[in-house]
Amino acid sequence: MRTLILFLFSLIHFAASAQPKSDSNDSSYPIEKTDQEWQELLSPEQLYILRQQGTEQAFTGAYWNNKKKGIYYSAATGQALFSSEHKYKSGTGWPSFYKPITEDAVIEISDRSHGMVRTEIVDSGSGSHLGHVFPDGPAPTGLRYCMNSASLIFVAEGEELPDLVKEWQATQEK
Repeated sequence: MRTLILFLFSLIHFAASAQPKSDSNDSSYPIEKTDQEWQELLSPEQLYILRQQGTEQAFTGAYWNNKKKGIYYSAATGQALFSSEHKYKSGTGWPSFYKPITEDAVIEISDRSHGMVRTEIVDSGSGSHLGHVFPDGPAPTGLRYCMNSASLIFVAEGEELPDLVKEWQATQEK
């Protein structure tokens, strides 16, 4: 009897874990593009990560060990997401931040893919996948926003903003 109960409990837990993650396309975002438009804008790696919820390998991204001061923007929209002031060395191999640049820069979505329960982070401009947030970060928030480098554009202090960022800023002024 005990074995049957454990089996049923395991089965229920597995079934709940196997549910697909919430679809970030359930919401409306300021920037919406067709699949073709995303393919024209993004590199194959960016497309895989931002639009198909992929993940780059640890210690391979351009920004995991970046120590320059500046702002990290969404590679999908040009929206400001994170500041180097909030970046820290997590030892995970991905750029990690303890908070976004503003509270409304990112959106949290429940992710039950791959037999895990996690919190996915998407940019609030297009719903594009950036990474995940975990409750094992430093003070003052205790959070670790673990992002994919390919989902970000870094602009160091004093550097010219890329056109994508300028376009995003122009839409926000209206």
